[in-house]
Amino acid sequence: MEFIPVFGWLHEILRWILASAITAFVTAVLVLLRADSGTAGIIYLVLVVWSATLAGRAISIYLAVIASFLFDYYFLEPLHSIGLSGFQSWLAMVAFVVACVVVGRVAERARRQTRQAERRREDVERLYSLSQEMMLHEDAAGLIREIPRLVEHNFALNAVLLYVRDEDQLYSSVPSISVRGKSETFSPETMRQALQEVSAASEPKFELPQGYTPMNLVFGMNSVGTLAWKPATLSREVATSVAAQVAIAITRAHAIEASARLEAARAADRLRTALIDSLTHELRTPLTAIRAAATTLLDGHGLDEATRYELATIVDEESSRLDSLIGEAMEVAEIEADGIRVRPEPLHTGTFLEQAVEESHDQLATHRVTIIVQQPDNPVWFDPHVIGRVLRHLLENAARYTPPNSRIVLRSRRSLGKVEFLVEDDGPGIDPHDLPLIFDKFYRGKQSVTTAKGSGMGLSITRALMTAHGGAIDVESTPGRGTTFRIWIPLVEKSPNAGAVAEAETSPSDQGQGTTVPAATKEAAHSVATLATAAMHPFRRKSDPV
Repeated sequence: MEFIPVFGWLHEILRWILASAITAFVTAVLVLLRADSGTAGIIYLVLVVWSATLAGRAISIYLAVIASFLFDYYFLEPLHSIGLSGFQSWLAMVAFVVACVVVGRVAERARRQTRQAERRREDVERLYSLSQEMMLHEDAAGLIREIPRLVEHNFALNAVLLYVRDEDQLYSSVPSISVRGKSETFSPETMRQALQEVSAASEPKFELPQGYTPMNLVFGMNSVGTLAWKPATLSREVATSVAAQVAIAITRAHAIEASARLEAARAADRLRTALIDSLTHELRTPLTAIRAAATTLLDGHGLDEATRYELATIVDEESSRLDSLIGEAMEVAEIEADGIRVRPEPLHTGTFLEQAVEESHDQLATHRVTIIVQQPDNPVWFDPHVIGRVLRHLLENAARYTPPNSRIVLRSRRSLGKVEFLVEDDGPGIDPHDLPLIFDKFYRGKQSVTTAKGSGMGLSITRALMTAHGGAIDVESTPGRGTTFRIWIPLVEKSPNAGAVAEAETSPSDQGQGTTVPAATKEAAHSVATLATAAMHPFRRKSDPV
């Protein structure tokens, strides 16, 4: 690395040699042209001004001295001698020397002011570029980590350190900030403590190791951290401006994070409130029907067998609906608490679809179900419990919104690295106005409000389950011709590595996220269903299935 200063010295020596050569060349031309003293003096003066403007004060003074001797030797009486004779020669020499000094100083000052103006322009451009990059950074949380690199890049520094007081973290623009001094090693922890002391001091006068220059980051009346850099090439004004911009960027990033957390908390509260309100409304309806039917059954006066059977049927149906609502509420609470754990297994899609239909046998009893499986049906790795829950939702919806004896088709196929499951029906279809909204929480279309009972949570649950499994769900529907729901998951034919499938650990029950439904409530719903079944038993017809 020592060749850099050597080249610097060579460059400086070449400048002096070039200045001497130009002066010698100009003198030779003036002698050949037999120029008079006035012309020679003006040309020498121009040469001094030119050197002061381009090469600096030292070379201009050197040229002024050389030009004075050459001017005396070749153009002032007596010629070809270092000496002056007569008042006019002395006056010309003094005027020439004074002119060289004055004009050289003026040119040097102009050159210095031009250089300073250029440096200020570059500093303003760099400050503007830094502010734009920080303001337009997409990730507010990642901006703080990127600030040292941005400052280093825009101002051509070797290294930049940033200590953030609220986080008590040290960020660096270089991979490692451990630097070895003559007698000790400065670790990142040592540097962090040093910058922390700078941040805590009202007027920091600390000297950091290895040439780092620190500056306190102040926003308003509070210190938000410390910025340190090397080498110390930034002027005081530029360093102050950079520190102010960095302090504003850190405060803005923290404000955005706090606002995002607050908005997430508000959204969670709104969701929790909406869920509780919806459940309150939906649960009261079957409970009211169950209570009315049970009260009438308990009274028992003047009831014939048909009426008793009808009341017991109401208890059975409404308790089943209550159980379904509570199950959906528990699924929503599990999803909101990130409690979905995906455990893939190797399964044949045909066998899996048959099991899904069997589990929904009661809902599909009055429909014609067809299963179509693309061959060859090689085993595929997926979680049968998660995908099974999705298919049950879709099958129950198809049975609920299509007329009895209608056809429902289940398909499985492979396409472009995906495994797709389709649930097709030939029912009334979905209104185009409702189609983009059916996966929103608690949304119920016009048809579902009038033809079927539900909480509006089923399809939002299916979308969340598919997302947890790394897949997705979409729908196509034509009013009057039927609806097709398509779910897909990544095609995995070999045992997936750890983490290849999206997986979230089941959260503890005491972590307090989401909305939970007490187990006693669900047990009560099952008890009501059991009692209703027992109450209906004496009134079952011989043709009714047990």
